[in-house]
Amino acid sequence: MAGGVIQSSRGGGGGKFSRRRHAPIADINVTPMVDVMLVLLVIFMITAPLLQVGVPVDLPKTSAQQVGGKDEPLVVSLNSKDEVFLGETKFELPELAAKLKAVHDEKPDQRVFIRGDKSIQYGRMMEVMGVVIDSGFRQLGLLGEQAEQGKPGTAPAKK
Repeated sequence: MAGGVIQSSRGGGGGKFSRRRHAPIADINVTPMVDVMLVLLVIFMITAPLLQVGVPVDLPKTSAQQVGGKDEPLVVSLNSKDEVFLGETKFELPELAAKLKAVHDEKPDQRVFIRGDKSIQYGRMMEVMGVVIDSGFRQLGLLGEQAEQGKPGTAPAKK
């Protein structure tokens, strides 16, 4: 008959309860780590450009310390073409005044930072500052680029 059982020639019977010895696997599975790193890379690539104000302005150098705060300030920018921006939106001064008054009515304690290209005239900067102050804002700051220590024209480091 063809229905016979073939037994293994190995010792121990070869049945259902035979013991096999497996060597532990010493390889590290890096696939999950690579997946996590790629997701983080994509997240940082998307969010990093959003954290910067998009109007290109060549800021003057300063040795003053950075100002910190809890909330996100409004940023008014003046570029080298004498254009005025609130965030990344271009405004004429009368439109800017109306927009700032609307924002002030909603958030009266909002901070406002002014970024001005170093090539613009001082009078233009004062004109924009006047519009911001006339809109009701009292927390106003001027932004500049941090000066590198040891370069000519920069203030010496305080000890």
